Amino acid sequence: MSRILLLFLVFPLFAATIKVGTFPEEFKHSFTTAQGLPDNQVNCVATAGNRIYAGTAKGLAMLDGGNTWRAVSGLSEHPVELCASSGTALYLTYNGGLYRADAEAAKRLATLPDATPSALAADKSGAVLAAGRALYRLHMGKLAPIPGSPMAARQLALGPRGELAVAAEEGVFQRSAGGDWTHLIPHAGDHSWAALDSRGVIYDSQGRLWVATPPGVARLDGANWTLFTGREGLPYGGINTIALGEPGVIWFGTTRGAIRYDGQTWEYRQGLRWLPADNIRSIAVTSTGDAWFATSAGAGRIERKPTTLAEKARYFEDEIDKRHRRTPYGYVMAVQLPKAGDKSEWVQHDSDNDGLWTAMYGAGECFGYAATRDPLARARARKAFEALRFLSEVTQGGEHPAPPGFPARSILPTSGPDPNIGDSRERDINRRANHDHLWKILSPRWPKSADGKWYWKTDTSSDELDGHYFFYAQYYDLVAETPQEKEDVRKVVRAITDHLLAHDFKLVDWDGTPTRWGIFDPENLNHNRAFWAGRGLNSLSILSYLKVAEHMTGDVRYRQAYDKLVKQDSYATNAMVAKISAGPGSGNQSDDEMAFMSYYNLIKYETDDDLLQKYSYSLFNYWNAERAEMNPFFNFVAAASLEGKKFTSAFRTQNLSLHGDWLEDSVDTLRRLPLDRIDWRHDNSHRVDLIPVRSFIPEDDNRRQGLAYRRNGKVIPVDECFFEFWNHNLYRLVTGGGGHALGDGAVFLLPYYMGLYHRYIE
Repeated sequence: MSRILLLFLVFPLFAATIKVGTFPEEFKHSFTTAQGLPDNQVNCVATAGNRIYAGTAKGLAMLDGGNTWRAVSGLSEHPVELCASSGTALYLTYNGGLYRADAEAAKRLATLPDATPSALAADKSGAVLAAGRALYRLHMGKLAPIPGSPMAARQLALGPRGELAVAAEEGVFQRSAGGDWTHLIPHAGDHSWAALDSRGVIYDSQGRLWVATPPGVARLDGANWTLFTGREGLPYGGINTIALGEPGVIWFGTTRGAIRYDGQTWEYRQGLRWLPADNIRSIAVTSTGDAWFATSAGAGRIERKPTTLAEKARYFEDEIDKRHRRTPYGYVMAVQLPKAGDKSEWVQHDSDNDGLWTAMYGAGECFGYAATRDPLARARARKAFEALRFLSEVTQGGEHPAPPGFPARSILPTSGPDPNIGDSRERDINRRANHDHLWKILSPRWPKSADGKWYWKTDTSSDELDGHYFFYAQYYDLVAETPQEKEDVRKVVRAITDHLLAHDFKLVDWDGTPTRWGIFDPENLNHNRAFWAGRGLNSLSILSYLKVAEHMTGDVRYRQAYDKLVKQDSYATNAMVAKISAGPGSGNQSDDEMAFMSYYNLIKYETDDDLLQKYSYSLFNYWNAERAEMNPFFNFVAAASLEGKKFTSAFRTQNLSLHGDWLEDSVDTLRRLPLDRIDWRHDNSHRVDLIPVRSFIPEDDNRRQGLAYRRNGKVIPVDECFFEFWNHNLYRLVTGGGGHALGDGAVFLLPYYMGLYHRYIE
């Protein structure tokens, strides 16, 4: 029986499975004068039959196939303020008249009243117009006043039984087919709204009336009202307009983005990731669910295209191969975009954690190969191995050689600028004086390799080691198949681990002193107050490293070192509280990513029941603190590690297998993670469906004022914020930047392939 099959027996593969079929992936498209619009000021959009129209400050345009627009003949000199459609008919206001347009031309139907038009609606019987404080119906070539309608209307809706609904400054009104007016007061239980300053009305496919008011959204079904506010999940209340989507879906255009509601889920689309501008003037939705938006910066479209998780994975892998492999070794990292949002040009750069990010990408490909047997995944995993191995080789020799087994953070070619100019001794001195009194002063921070081809970055951190060991374990178990491939992995893992043993569990740099964050020794972790915060995590990490080394090599020295740390120095007890937390969103989120990587290997290879119970209970408690983040990587690590595990305390025996909706949350995150990895800014600070995160640490108050979670107890969804890696604080309200960074897709690939490998995803 192969080693892989043996691992399957000791590490359960699945507790539950979700079959994920085709789902809609959303894509943003923006249209301006560059694509043929007469003007970027778009006042209204409408669908008529299979045609898309945009009313602009300089006339009406029609989408002419693909992504180009053309002006409609006879409607190209004056503004089109309002437009509405019924079937294939498009009605609009233009140059003092009410018009009906088709693909070829437009016909003037009636002269507009003297007052400024404010709303327009249409059905198969014709059109209704609001102007000033009156309503008019098109009849016999004229706009005839509708009796009993002295109101300043903002939006009109025509119902399936001849009703007319009006959202007006004075409130919400409904006129029956027989001509009787009713002033509607939304109410449910003990709550009622005057509904003054109402902005939107629409009838849905079931004949229910939806109303947008300052307090929130109300729905009238027969005689029964349902009220939606932030408590029910409505993200924001500054609504300008309502539009009917595909069956079961309602869209709301607001002053700060658009909202889609399908009867269960509210989705908030705000910022340049989704829209040309946030102030939505009009919305039109096609039969396939594509939503069109009128804004001051052009017309926008959110396309809903059927896709699968596998197709998303292929897209991200292709993008990484195209843009994100730096140096011939292929370190995977985000790139910079000289022009905001323009992926036609990009600039690669290094980071402090090239080894970590490449390791997490490579681990994803290891799981991918094990799950699919795709030779491309195997080749990508091998490429990641070569890149990580070189980080341990490049540090050897040269003018400033590091001790054997020391891995660099990153590399840069010596043919480029000297990175020591920026990472100078003066910078280190300033950082120690003003930010971190333990910061290491090291010059050069970027020594040259022995062959003179590379600068390599020093002061390697525990983040890097966690990534290296996590990857090497998966590569060894799931990808390395020949004796030579196995030996290649053993050699590099043995070198790093022997380095740690030779230096009393410290990572020692070329200058003979430990790196700032490479401290794993008992004296510091157990007795030096400067390292108390990292005691649990670094204890967990070093135990995981030693387990990986013992698993690969069978060398008794690693087991002996492990036993010493556990029995004499209480490292297993330290690891039971791997992170000291002060509530949601507290502390360094990188710790969470590092911890879950270490748990995965440690629990997989541990055989002692008492230790296994300790580590499992530690992970179980850690996961419960993280579960609101809907993080598929954390969820899959915990599920795979804890399935069938128990913890016996003085009071009871507890089943540690995961519970609740963790798998549904994981799939939801993978589905919603945008293919657009540009760092567009997302500002959720104005939302009404969020609860601020309370700080329990006085000095932490200012930093945590910008943290919140939804009223369902979970973080803001991944398509309503931006992050590059799973070390991001998902409680943050304001994320992203100016569109000049393009993240890679490894953040999707690792959990996706891990879920596929462990059969949580089918």
